[in-house]
Amino acid sequence: MPNLSDWSIEYNRSGPFGASFTPSACGLTPVVLTIGSRYLGAREGGRNEAASPFGRDRNRIMSTFDKRQEGFEKKYALDEEQKFKAEARRNKLLGLWAAEKLGMSADEAAAYAKEVVASDFEESGDADVVRKVLGDLTAKGVAMAEPELRVKMDELMAMAVVQVKAGT
Repeated sequence: MPNLSDWSIEYNRSGPFGASFTPSACGLTPVVLTIGSRYLGAREGGRNEAASPFGRDRNRIMSTFDKRQEGFEKKYALDEEQKFKAEARRNKLLGLWAAEKLGMSADEAAAYAKEVVASDFEESGDADVVRKVLGDLTAKGVAMAEPELRVKMDELMAMAVVQVKAGT
């Protein structure tokens, strides 16, 4: 029979699991002390929540990285919303500017500006807006090249961003 004092060194444990001990040479029975999971307050077969530093509230605690991620997501959503509003405002201003070039009345200009804003939803990018406004201007005989129109759109975009940030 192997010496029980060597067992922990050989198997890197405090004692054999489930083994029965025999009395040693001095007549004492060795005892292996273990702390069961019930002692720590865990459920049978479950995770020991009492041993967790967060306890039962581990799902409600947000780490610093979670807070940063949430902050970046909110900022991105706000930036995208402001970008959308600025582009819509720019298209409205472009429609009013083009209506003035086309000689429309105030009511016609407002309706035309709404058409220009709606034309931006046909495809992504500015190509649909440029195509509509440039097509309408050339149909009425107003001489305008695409680069000139794009420069005007850039000017109006700067104005629209200022207006959206100001909340007007």
